[in-house]
Amino acid sequence: MPPRDPELPEGTDAIVSGASSETGTRGSGGFVAAGGETGDGSAARGATDKLVTQVRDQVSTLRDQAGDKLRGYADDGKGKATGLLEDIAAVIDDAARSIDQRLGEEYGDYAHRASGAVTSFAGRVREKSVDELLDDTRSVVRKSPAVAIAAAAVVGFALMRVVRTGLEDVGAKGRGKGRGKGSGKSGA
Repeated sequence: MPPRDPELPEGTDAIVSGASSETGTRGSGGFVAAGGETGDGSAARGATDKLVTQVRDQVSTLRDQAGDKLRGYADDGKGKATGLLEDIAAVIDDAARSIDQRLGEEYGDYAHRASGAVTSFAGRVREKSVDELLDDTRSVVRKSPAVAIAAAAVVGFALMRVVRTGLEDVGAKGRGKGRGKGSGKSGA
């Protein structure tokens, strides 16, 4: 970097030719540019305000678009969840019929009630919007946080069991393939 001229202000290294020529005159409010705007910052403030407004509008638009996408994903997830609940209800209903045949209708009635409850729950979930479901969930958590924590623990435990079972099945299939080759005795 070239040595700094001692007459220049701090942070300035050299004089740029033509930079000091003025196209207007100095007024009481500051430099008057050739376009007639004062150099006191009002034009800069106006441009900054316009830029800030544009940025806010773009952020608002992006937020709305993101919200719409999230709602779409949530609606898709809600549809899949209700389909899964109906499948579970069908499995419970099949089990109830089997219980009816093996143990009697008294015991099978409990399973039929469980199937009906799951089907009813799936119908209620399907009828409500995502926002209504979130509001219902918030109100349940506010009313009884202990029940919400316990339910989350049960759901987490169930999901871990499903994942662990799936991983064990994949691992067993992988081990089964490796045993066929090279596991026999050699003729030596």
